[in-house]
Amino acid sequence: MWLRFAVTGAWDGARASAFLRGQGMSAALLRRIKTEGPGILLDGVPVYAGHAVAAGQTVSVRLPPEQDTTVSPQPIPLRVVYENDHLALIDKPAGMTVHPTLGYADGTMANAWMGRLAQRGEKGAFRPVNRLDKDTSGLVVCAKNAFSAALLAGEVEKRYLAIVCGEMPPGSGEIDAPIGRCEDSIIRRRVHPSGQPSCTRYTVLAAGGGYSAVRLHLLTGRTHQIRLHMAHIGHPLAGDWLYGYGPTDTIRRHALHCFAVRLPEPMRAPEWVFSAPPPDFQRLYRVILDAKRW
Repeated sequence: MWLRFAVTGAWDGARASAFLRGQGMSAALLRRIKTEGPGILLDGVPVYAGHAVAAGQTVSVRLPPEQDTTVSPQPIPLRVVYENDHLALIDKPAGMTVHPTLGYADGTMANAWMGRLAQRGEKGAFRPVNRLDKDTSGLVVCAKNAFSAALLAGEVEKRYLAIVCGEMPPGSGEIDAPIGRCEDSIIRRRVHPSGQPSCTRYTVLAAGGGYSAVRLHLLTGRTHQIRLHMAHIGHPLAGDWLYGYGPTDTIRRHALHCFAVRLPEPMRAPEWVFSAPPPDFQRLYRVILDAKRW
């Protein structure tokens, strides 16, 4: 795959390598481009990395071939809500693991993505930019090449919907509580002064029937952050077996859905991409609406 970049006046006279780094290319990828392909082309002519570029010129590079992966392709349906040359947004169902693990070697989103590529006769790798717990539903952003993976890392904004236990008052709030590992568990996390700084912002959308619907925005990305932070303030996620009261008759998993992502400007077609919550989440939300207090 070729990438082409127009040189603007701000980069006039810059080294070709500095210009490419300024477009979001990592140093590691730039080294591979120089050693595994035709290198850097300036208006179609090969140049050294230190060659000066001029405004109005075009710098072109060809991405190195994808390295082999150990993830086996499997014909598993995937709901892809948006895709371009650099990324794909996948609407992950609850119950699907993102990557193969010791306990879930098959049937993962990675297996499904590799199966999708195989059906199209394409080679590639599975590079999720954000990861969701097995029982969290919603949008996962996948980078389709090494360039977009580096550009997207840390730059994708995510918004979540959750249904929590207890009827919260209307309004917004922020949970600033450090998160660390539990000493007696490899899975469970805890709020502890020795943990990593962690911050979650939330807005209560509705309350009733013993539950509240909450919109959440993570300022940090710790494991189980939403689940733990909401439990920390006395409102664990409905259905959460690890930090709450476990499955209910209405929902058999923790009620958390990544409903929106915002793509960084160089990668976006639509600025925001949305996903509707699945039926089990909507049924529990209906419980709130039917008994809504405010």
